[in-house]
Amino acid sequence: MSRVTEPTRYGDGLAVVVVTYFPGDDLERFLDTLEKATTRDVRVVLADNDSVDDALDKAARRKNVRLLRIGENLGYGGGANRGVAELDESYGWVVVANPDLEWDPGSLDVLLDVAKRWPRGGAFGPLIREPDGTVYPSARLLPSIGRGIGHAVFGRIWPANPWTRAYRQERAPVERTSGWLSGSCQLFRREAFDSVGGFDTRYFMYFEDVDLGDRIGRAGWRNVYAPSAAVTHVGGTATSRAPKKMLAAHHASAYRYLADRHRGLAWKPVLAAIKLGLALRLKLETRGQ
Repeated sequence: MSRVTEPTRYGDGLAVVVVTYFPGDDLERFLDTLEKATTRDVRVVLADNDSVDDALDKAARRKNVRLLRIGENLGYGGGANRGVAELDESYGWVVVANPDLEWDPGSLDVLLDVAKRWPRGGAFGPLIREPDGTVYPSARLLPSIGRGIGHAVFGRIWPANPWTRAYRQERAPVERTSGWLSGSCQLFRREAFDSVGGFDTRYFMYFEDVDLGDRIGRAGWRNVYAPSAAVTHVGGTATSRAPKKMLAAHHASAYRYLADRHRGLAWKPVLAAIKLGLALRLKLETRGQ
């Protein structure tokens, strides 16, 4: 496992990159609650994936908010990378988040305090609540073929199956390391994010956070779950515009993740069976759409 020994070239500035695609009223709530989430000065970059929304121009009139119109839809990871690239080296801490989040008061300051306790921490994820208050399992093990097949086959008809329970890591929320963290809200140590090249832009939607968590870990950094900081994720605002397309993107990304990590002739029959199974699952789940 590699270790980073060079002194960091980054400053202590804090930035928030929000990847937007027709964010609507969610963006206003995000920015309003962000103001109460930290006492620090924050630079906000709205990395917009080629949407037309009055909310963007309204948000850009706020102090310290910059609207970056990318001009094409690069997906979540691609948009995040473009947003981070806009920041100079004075910003050593970067949050990448969806616009459909609401921050708890003081939550970003708490997240930064956690980061100070983990010098090898590269990514930090808060506790994420659903709108009804349910805690979302946002810090999970990395997928394996065995867990992935068990979760895919039994996840809906037998939610308490052992593969899903192991993968989702649904247990008492305590500060700990994990395989990966939900991409809906993460605080990155800029040094760690840049050292692995940020998100892999081949993942248009879904699994970009899983892939990044894996690569951060392989580079000698830690993915740290920090439930003392909390946010609420409304969810589904952008993806609800084309549910069948989004489900297809999810399955394609799942296959890419597994194929990237299981190379060679011996794995080809297994991967072929997985691709067929994912195609069948997509057909069954999108009937009538």
